This record gives sequence, C-alpha cells and structure tokens, in this order.
Amino acid sequence: MSPLGSKSESKNSAPLVVQKFGGTSVATPQMILAAARKAIRAQQEGNGVVMVVSAMGHQTDHLVELADEINENPPAREMDMLLSTGEQVSVALMAMAIDSLGYKAMSLTGGQIGIRTDSSHTKARIISISTDRVQKLLEEGHIVIAAGFQGIDENFDITTLGRGGSDTTAVALAAVLGADACEIYTDVDGVYTTDPRVLPEARRMNHVSYDEMLELASLGAGVMHSRSIEFAKKFNVPIHVRSSMTDIPGSMIVAQPEVLDKPVSGCAVTRDEARITIFDVPDVPGTSYEIFSRIARRKVTVDMIVQNVGENDKANISFTVPRSELKMTLAAVNEAIATLGAGSVSEDDRVAKISAVGLGMADQSGVANRMFRALADESINIQMITTSEIKISVLVQRDQMLAALRSVHRAFELHIPPSETQLAASIIGAPVERVDAVDVVERLQGMGMEDLTIHSVTLDKSQSRVTLLKVKNSPGIAAEIFETVAKAGIFVDMIVQSYGENEQADLTLTVPRDSLDRATTVLTALSDELGCGGVTSSPSIAKLSVSGIGLRSHTDVAIRTFRGLADAGINVQMINTSEVRVNVVVDGEHGDQALAVLQEAFADAIG
Repeated sequence: MSPLGSKSESKNSAPLVVQKFGGTSVATPQMILAAARKAIRAQQEGNGVVMVVSAMGHQTDHLVELADEINENPPAREMDMLLSTGEQVSVALMAMAIDSLGYKAMSLTGGQIGIRTDSSHTKARIISISTDRVQKLLEEGHIVIAAGFQGIDENFDITTLGRGGSDTTAVALAAVLGADACEIYTDVDGVYTTDPRVLPEARRMNHVSYDEMLELASLGAGVMHSRSIEFAKKFNVPIHVRSSMTDIPGSMIVAQPEVLDKPVSGCAVTRDEARITIFDVPDVPGTSYEIFSRIARRKVTVDMIVQNVGENDKANISFTVPRSELKMTLAAVNEAIATLGAGSVSEDDRVAKISAVGLGMADQSGVANRMFRALADESINIQMITTSEIKISVLVQRDQMLAALRSVHRAFELHIPPSETQLAASIIGAPVERVDAVDVVERLQGMGMEDLTIHSVTLDKSQSRVTLLKVKNSPGIAAEIFETVAKAGIFVDMIVQSYGENEQADLTLTVPRDSLDRATTVLTALSDELGCGGVTSSPSIAKLSVSGIGLRSHTDVAIRTFRGLADAGINVQMINTSEVRVNVVVDGEHGDQALAVLQEAFADAIG
C-alpha cells in the first residue's frame, strides 16, 4: 500500500474527527471518563471518531526513572519496549471507559494500526500508515483508540517517535484518513501570544499560521511539538487546540495568520541557551562545514547560527546550543579550532533568546527598530541579532529575559484582541483546502511521510550589504541605528549581529541594491556620531535560501548547505537560520554557481 492510501480508501462517507488527549488529560480514571464522554459526544453528532491517547500523567517519566535504576545506559530498543507500555495502558483503559458508557470502542497499538517507521529507536520517523483496519472499525461503529507515540519497524520491533510523538501520531492519522478535524486536547485552552504562565497578560489567539506555530513551537511554546506542525503543514491538516477541562473554543492552526496586516503575532523566550563564539576563523570556503559537521556528529542541536562578514580574511561565528550540551559542543569546537587554526573561544551559559514571530513582518518595515527600542527603554543590552523572513531573535542576559519578553509583547500590542474586521479569512470554522492523498503520494514518489520536503532553493541577487564596524555593545545602540535607517526609508532584509570582543560588535544589514548609496551615507554619518569603527559595503551579494518543511527535525540541512558550498570552493560570508529556512550570503559573482550546487545537494528532497 502507498504511504497514504488512495482518496477512496482514506475518506469515510461520514465526517471524521481525530481527537488527541495528552497525558495531563488522562491522568486519572475520572479524567479518562471525561475524555471518553467527549469522544462519544462527537460520535453522537454524526462523526467517525479516532482517539489518540498519551500515557497517563507522568507515567513515561516514571518508566524512564525505572530504567535508570536498572541500567544507566539502557539499549534504545529496550527503552522503546518499555516506554510504549504507557500508552498501551491508557488506550485499554479508554476503551473500557467507553464500553462502560454503553458504546463500542477498540484500542490499538501503533503496530496494530499499521504505523510503519524506520528503525531509529526512541526517535523513529513514520514511513507509512495503513488505514484498512481503522476504516473497517469505523464502519462498524467503533470509536477507534490509537496508542500515540509508537509504531513498528520492518522487523516488527516496537519503535517510539520521540518527544511530541503523540501529537505527531494524531496529525499523521488525520492526514492519512482525510479527517475533517484534528482536535488536540491539552491542559491549556489554546495557543497564546506568549506563555501565559510567564506573562499573565498573554492573549489566546483565535488562530495562528503553520509557519508562525513552527517558530513558536521551536522556541519553547509547549502547546505542540514542532514535528507535528511540520506534518500538519506538509499535508495541510487544520489543527484545533483546546482544553480538555472546558468548552472554550480554543485556537486553530491553519495556513493563514490571525491578522493579515499585523507584523508580529507572538513572542517567546528560550531560557536554557548557551552561546559560543569562535573568533578569528579563517574566512575561506569550508570553515562553516568544518565546525558544524563536528558538532552534528555529537548529535547536538544548534539553534541560532550567526556569521558576520569577515575582516582581514578572518570572521567570527556565534551560535547557541542547549545549555546541557555546552560541554560536548566545546569539545567539538576545540577540535575544529585545532584543524582550522582559528583564534579564541568565548562561551556564556547565562543567556536567553527573545524572539518576535509574525508572517506580517515579511512585508512591513520598521519591525526591528520597534523591537530594539522596546528593549532599549528597559536598558536591556542585545548581544546577538539574527532575523528570518518571519522572525527576529536577540540574545540577552538570562536575568533580563522576563523584562525583555514583556517589553516586546507590549511593544507589538499583543495583549489587545483583534477587531472583527481585522480577523483574517481563515477564522475558526472556515473551510480549509485539503491536500488530496493521491497527489501527495505522487509528489513524495516513495519517500517516507516524515522525510524532509524542500519547497524551494532560491537565489536573490537584488541586494547589497552594509556593515557597521565596532559598534559599542550597549543598550539602545541597535534601536538608534535602525530608527535612523527606518527614517531614511530604507527597507532592511537580513540583520546579523555576532557577538564581539571588547564590548564591541559588527552589525550587518542587507538592503535593496538601489538603496546601497543611501544606506552607506546614513550609516557612515551614524558611525561618526556613535564612535564606531567605520562602514564597509558590498554592492553585489547573493543570498541563497533553502526553504521547506522538516528543517527542525532534519538537522542536517545546514550541514548539507555548508558541505555543498565548501566542495565547490564557495566562501560563505553570512549565515542565519530559522525553522523553515536556511539563508547564506556569498559573493555576488558566485550566486548562480551556488544556486546550482544547492539545487543538486537537495535534489532528493525537493517536492
């Protein structure tokens, strides 16, 4: 059977609802019965119902603790055997609950459903899902209860899908079954503009776009894991996030943002970050690959990557990693330094990342200076800056993170609900164009359901670069710079500020080529006024972007980019990354060659 079956196989005549209940929603027998009633009510309304259930409460944590008491380094296969039992308990109890209420239900493990995965134990990826058994049970009037988080590989060994696995199971089943709704029941009542446990003024959104949710999920928004959002975006599955405790409408995750003309929809803080900066890296082809391939071999997840333009054939590269992985990352970095002949290394495990996210910022100017001014007004210093088309992230000291988050949230008026006229077309309940299963199968051409999908590899030769050297690293400087640039009517695309030595940093921005002279004049005057180290520029740069779905869970995208360019002898001048895009800047004369290199590097994933 093909990964998604055929349209006739995957679509019931009756509407179909997939409901996912997380561990906190099934933590007690009373809560299991309450979830059962929600499923029965949905069936009584004329829907076929598939439930996806997580392990009860902290059962998975308890199983992990048991394993640790037996073996400090348990085999991954045996961990999957152990951890999968948590969901099997939940689904059996849920089936019993529905039976006690007088309705038909059947519980199924991932293997009994037919969820086929690869053999990467504890972090398996879904290859295909058979729908035959689920369809038959639905036609017989059963509520089907699927164990989340698990599947089987080609050897019929149990595998688990890793963090957020039950969300992924639910969205995957909604995709293959052509479900009319995918409802995620959790202990919160929707998606908020930021974490309401941190900022009480946070507002529940009516709906949020896939791309915005991908960024927010990766930044620690605990409502859903980014892997399930990647799935939903790939197969255009609308997700309804709502509380298992109340009947509050919740939030929809769909293609459109909540407000079309609003630049920022949400903001987030990532607390447990550590910064590493490598100074005086040789500014030659292959440098980035040498560093990040060594880090990748240690399975470290790199977050922000910021490489600024080099001076005197040397460049600085800064990036962040989880605080818990700092030690092993430094070991990889020191190996790379010995090979490259780079300079010193700076580290700081007392930093936090503040990010503003919104589809609207791609088309609006002045977003960065609003954010920087808000931080300046709170005397918060910015250590690093990186931007993507829909995200601005800054690194600040951890003890200032809450003040920083509140100031950004307030600056973009995220606490104020949109008016009825502001709401975008994709409000809750609006029809969503679904992807035909047959079309998806043809597009994937035998690839797994969770394989990386690259939408495009593009080249932009319309921009120029301006770099302000040796900017004093103090509160308010970035705000002053970008307010001046905005007043001059200059549209800025990429912003890169790497961490600098001696309380100084270089700040680079890319602008349209016809704005270069104006930007250079403005920044030169500003350099004199602020006592900076002058301005450099390049009229001809090439920005290459690799865009797609799965960049967060397929961490080798940046590595493949760097390796391809290194093998072609093309030097990377600038880097910034996001959840849906990796951007690099090279010299303008190498743009066409770099595009061909990257198109070949990702030929297997373009779809």
